[in-house]
Formats: sequence, structure tokens, C-alpha cells
Amino acid sequence: MSFGIYVHVPFCAVRCDYCDFATFDDRAHLIDSYVDACVSDLRRYSGAVPAATSVFFGGGTPSLLLPEQVDAILAAARRTAGAEVTLEANPDSVDAESLAGYRAAGVTRLSLGVQSTRPAVLAALGRTHRPEHVRDAVVAARGAGIEEISVDLIYGASGETPHDWRSTLDDVLDLGVDHVSAYSLTVEKGTPLARRVAAGDVDAPDEDRQADAYVAADSVLSAAGMEWYEISSWARPGHECRQNRLYWEQGDYLGIGAAAHGHTAGRRWWNVRTPESYIDRVHLGESPEAGSETLDGAARAEEALTLSLRTRAGASVADRAEVVVAELVAAALLERVGERVVLTLRGRLLASDLTARLSLAGAASGGR
Repeated sequence: MSFGIYVHVPFCAVRCDYCDFATFDDRAHLIDSYVDACVSDLRRYSGAVPAATSVFFGGGTPSLLLPEQVDAILAAARRTAGAEVTLEANPDSVDAESLAGYRAAGVTRLSLGVQSTRPAVLAALGRTHRPEHVRDAVVAARGAGIEEISVDLIYGASGETPHDWRSTLDDVLDLGVDHVSAYSLTVEKGTPLARRVAAGDVDAPDEDRQADAYVAADSVLSAAGMEWYEISSWARPGHECRQNRLYWEQGDYLGIGAAAHGHTAGRRWWNVRTPESYIDRVHLGESPEAGSETLDGAARAEEALTLSLRTRAGASVADRAEVVVAELVAAALLERVGERVVLTLRGRLLASDLTARLSLAGAASGGR
């Protein structure tokens, strides 16, 4: 049985203009205490949860942790043989020495926050790395023995052209990476990007152009042998991210660290948001949880629809109004695969709307 551990690292050297995650660029002095708290938090679960088949260090910028700090956290995390261990990193925050240390600590997979390989686009996103840092990081990772390499990309930045986006896709494919996640830029309330858009300094992302960029990504990545397995993620066969699949399949996982979310035995929970609060709670022997919810059967079924419909495996719609399903299939938004339905390329562009229609169809038909 798959089981995951998510470790949130809420520290950044510089906060990106578009970011609204629980990250902080002024609290590096807390890192040592924070790592100690993560280790203590993991230890309280010792023997109470299965061995992890995947561990994911997300952020923030997990590569701000020293290799020995990553090692300390992993030493407290019981894992299966061959567990996947992913570390997110900025291309300019790693080098051959640190990557060798991460590999020795147990990291098997590197996820690089590339976003773009065009200097002007990186500047528009408020990123600090340069395009050459990406290639240097990939070469150094492979030299350190980290063979599984993923890149995150963002499309729709102000001033980005179709040529810029295609060049970014071509550049990362030239690096021979195994996995690509591509996300549309969104303007989140309270971010520097939102303030710049409101002031008229930059244009808001254009949804039609973002749709074109998604279609281009699917075409380019598919032609290179990568298959989509979740709306925003493509991978070479056998290189899908185990942790990602766990989320979409409603699997169980621990959330370790400030603002981390977890899911165990049908119960979803989340931790306090700031590193100070997390450190204090754990130090006092208290639970760092800030809240939780347990979904009943109907709510869990709706969540299963929402999550599974985002994946290549598709969703079961046996309890949905057949007339609605038939309409969506006829409109080439869904395709039938056995007793399940899968989003077409056009359907993926309208995933939220289609999920809402299917949810209403289930309610109208008396389905769970």
C-alpha cells in the first residue's frame, strides 16, 4: 500500500512576485530549530503509520536546507526500500557539492523550479536564476547520481510570446528530463503581482493565450514521448511522481511542517501556518494541527470525482446522469474508456466546469 510524507520547507531567499504559498524570505534564522521540530514531529508518528513509499520536500525552497538537515529529517522518516524521495530546488540554489550531499542523504528525485528559460520571462516572474543555471543544475544532479529529474514551468507571464514558450519547452526537453509540470500563471490576491496588475503596470494573464500555451505544451511533450497523467503533468512512461499520484488517488500521507496538509484514514488535517508557531507547538509537545475535517461518504465520492477526473485514468460516472455524460462525450469533452470517462484535450481546458456539471448530474440522479 502506498503511503507518503510531505515535508513543507517555508523558507525562501527571495519571494516570487506571483507566490501566495506559506513561505517567508526573512526567517532563515529559524531553519535549525525548524528542522529539529520536523524531526520531533516525525518521531511522534513512529510505528503509528506505514513505511513511506514516497517523501516529498516542498516549499518554499527546500534546497535552502543543508544536506545534513535533509538527512536528519529522512532519518526520522520510516521508508520502504526503493522509496521515492523528491526535493524541490531553485536552479541557482544547488551545486555539485550540495547535490552530492542530498543524494547521500537519500534524495532520489530532483524537482527544479525552472518556470521559463527566457530571461525576460524570468524577470517578469520575479525569478532570480538565469537560464544557464538550469543546465548546470541538471548536469550536477546527474553527476551526483540523481537520475530522476523533473522541471516545473509557468506559462502566461506578461510579455511571454508563443515563441518564448515553445523555446522553453524545447530547452527543457533538450536536457533529457523525465517529468514536466506546467502551470498557468494565476494572479493571487495580496501578491506583488496582483498589485502590479491592479496598478496597470503589467497585463493580467490572457486565458485564451494560456489555453493555446497548454495545447502547445501537450503537443510538444507528447511528441517527445511524454504522456500526460494529470492535467498539469507529463512524464516518460514509468517516471510519474509517486507522491503526485498519491494525492490524486486519495491516498494517505503525513503533512510535516508549517502549513503542511495530511490525510490519514479519511481525515484531512492541516498544520499552523507560520514556522514560529509550528516550532513552538512541537517544542511544547503539542499537536501542530490547526484544523481538520472528515468527509462523509457523499463528500468523499465527490472529491474522488474531482481528483480522478484530472488524471489519465479518468473517473467512474456509473452514478451520474447518463444524458449529461452522453452530451459531454458527443461534444468531444470526454471519452469513454470502459466504464470510466477521461478528459479529452479540449476537456482538460474546461476541467473545473465539467467536474461541476458531472457533480450536479450525480446529485440530480440521486447518486452518491
